[in-house]
Parts: sequence; structure tokens; C-alpha cells
Amino acid sequence: MKYRGEMRTVLLNDRQIRPIEYRKWGDAVRRFEQREKDRVKVEELRESIRREGLREPIILGVSDRYPDVYVADGHHRAVALMALGAATFPFHWYWIRSFGVRMEREAFPYHLLGL
Repeated sequence: MKYRGEMRTVLLNDRQIRPIEYRKWGDAVRRFEQREKDRVKVEELRESIRREGLREPIILGVSDRYPDVYVADGHHRAVALMALGAATFPFHWYWIRSFGVRMEREAFPYHLLGL
């Protein structure tokens, strides 16, 4: 069974858990606000998270070449969580290694976040 953890939402920032598809989280927020499809998706997520919590975990990627952690899947969910000021979020994670990628069963390496 793959590892499922809870992490503090404040760790979704430009130093600790970065967006992979955008240079900074502010760039992702602006992009989502500018595109109707993304704006609607974030608003729908905000409503569903407010009612039911986040049901689909955010996927975090960890590179073994660089000690960085990023959101691999779930940028819209992350932006919605940040806008709501949610305390925590559920996640799964994987290593990106030279020999492949796989979802981890082991505990997340929190030391990579400087905690």
C-alpha cells in the first residue's frame, strides 16, 4: 500500500514544496485566475474542500539528484487549499531516481524540507 501522509499547507511555498509546472506559486495563482477553466476548477475545489475536505491526495515528487520537493500532481488542489487557509493536506509521494519512478510505501523524508 502506498504511503499516505498529512502535511501542513504552509509548506506549499517557493522554498519547501514548489510547483513543478510554474516558477513560483504566485505564477500558478495568477495563471489560474486568468483562465476561466482554471478559475472555475479552483472555485469548485474550494467549495468541495470546504464541505468534505480534500479527498484526493496531492502527489509530491522528490528528486534524488537535487534535494527538492515539488507538487507533481495537484496544483489546482494546492492553490484551493492555500486560498482556504487549510491547516493540512493529504499526500502521496515518490522518488525520481535515475532508474525510474514509483509511489513510495515508506514514510516521507521530512528532513528535505528543513524541518
